[in-house]
Amino acid sequence: MSQGGLGRAVTVGDVQQLVRRKDEVEAQIRACYQILEDQKGVGMDGPLVDAEGFPRADIDLYQVRTARHNIACLQNDHKALMKEVEEALHQLHARDKEKHARDEAEARAEAMSHSQSLPPAFARVNAVTPESPASTSGLQVGDEIVEFGSVNVHNFKNMQNIATVVQHSEGRPLSVTVIRNGKQVHMGVTPKRWAGKGLLGCNIIPLQR
Repeated sequence: MSQGGLGRAVTVGDVQQLVRRKDEVEAQIRACYQILEDQKGVGMDGPLVDAEGFPRADIDLYQVRTARHNIACLQNDHKALMKEVEEALHQLHARDKEKHARDEAEARAEAMSHSQSLPPAFARVNAVTPESPASTSGLQVGDEIVEFGSVNVHNFKNMQNIATVVQHSEGRPLSVTVIRNGKQVHMGVTPKRWAGKGLLGCNIIPLQR
């Protein structure tokens, strides 16, 4: 009768079925007790013989004996069902905990592999002036630069590389790739003259590798 012995994982449906069976058994037990109540309230322990030792004539002895026997059997069934419900709930709870731990581990592994697959950056934006070309293009403080026009980690030597690209690209959008919050972000940055200093209005520093 054990659900846990089915050779498969217990489902919520299994637990609901067990609970329905438990409710049915409880209803049957109540019905049997009602029979005993109707037989002069004889209950489970009331005497079935009179003072002189003869079978009582005021009650249906067959009904009383049958009801008492059924109650004893049903209470055993009820006890077994309660144990099964408890075991099934325990299995479900353990599986939920297992699944949660597995999901967390997968999310961590995915984050790790994602961060490992990010391309290397060579510089970082450490200041952006509001209303500047850099600001309106979407550059933000903390962005780590992977590509700045034709400059990348393989050919970057010093900040002059970026300055040269900026001067030669005035008025034309430069393709810029940065790492922001662990993700790659692509944007077009257009160096141009504006109210402030320089053609970009941001400060970029090389990353110490």
